[in-house]
Amino acid sequence: MSGVGKKVADVAFKASKSIDWDGMAKMIVTDEARKEFSSLRRAFEEVNSTLQTKFSQEPEPIDWEYYRKGLGSRIVDSYKEYYESVEIPKFVDKTTPEYKPKFDALLVELKEAEQKSLKESERLEKEIAEVQELKKKLSTMTADEYFEKHPELKQKFDDEIRNDYWGY
Repeated sequence: MSGVGKKVADVAFKASKSIDWDGMAKMIVTDEARKEFSSLRRAFEEVNSTLQTKFSQEPEPIDWEYYRKGLGSRIVDSYKEYYESVEIPKFVDKTTPEYKPKFDALLVELKEAEQKSLKESERLEKEIAEVQELKKKLSTMTADEYFEKHPELKQKFDDEIRNDYWGY
């Protein structure tokens, strides 16, 4: 196996192990997004499978003696010499260093957005719980009980009454 092919296959294999597909799937809300996500996952797995099978196999060695019998020693030796003189250039990755900082910056931005979203979700869940509790108690709640939970409103109404402002 060529060094580059092996490296690509190894990186793809490691990447597939580090992706939390189930965790990402739980965050998807819409049906359209679920379809796109499953399409992405299927495409990733197809590419990964191709890389694993194509680049993980060693090429079969050439049986020079077999060809010598059928073609003759001189031509086979010539092909063997040319074959052995072929040098496959090593792959030099010029793209990853260019995009790695941008990708890392996006990851940081993603984590910040995730934290912000989690905080907002937590705040909204608390607010929903308060509204549901308030909805249950609303029919029997007194003004004093309501103002006890919302002192800023009591202060606002007291100020309006004190300043003789009745809203018209």
